[in-house]
Amino acid sequence: MTAFVAIMVAALTAAGAAAAQDGVPSLDEPLAAPGDPARGRAIVADRQKGLCLLCHTGPIPEERFQGSLAPSLAGAGSRWSRGALRRRLVDPRAFNPDTLMPSYARTEGFTRVGAAWAGRPILAGQDIEDVVAYLAALREPGESQGESP
Repeated sequence: MTAFVAIMVAALTAAGAAAAQDGVPSLDEPLAAPGDPARGRAIVADRQKGLCLLCHTGPIPEERFQGSLAPSLAGAGSRWSRGALRRRLVDPRAFNPDTLMPSYARTEGFTRVGAAWAGRPILAGQDIEDVVAYLAALREPGESQGESP
């Protein structure tokens, strides 16, 4: 078990006592240093790394052919707290057991994984924190940047 996975498992265990949103405990403990929204935006837009725009649309107008299978990312920071956003990236099946969204932190339990991906998460802990920072900054028009619900 990698150190990152061990930290993630400990954080998910601690999340059992965290505030629930959408009926699922949030993951309030950061996985790394505070995220950088600019780096997070780059990860979300990157079709080789984050892959977010394959399914989601987002306020990234320069990226054409955005997905329509999943909720829009616009206003994500108004809808979910940082802990809920983090949990959605780390453990999306906690919100929807039938989701197609992958766990960006999981390293085990997959079938037919390419050698380059075996034993590795899709995103490192710092990458996840950067994406959380970007998504948390996406507010509905006129809303302040304070912590969301």
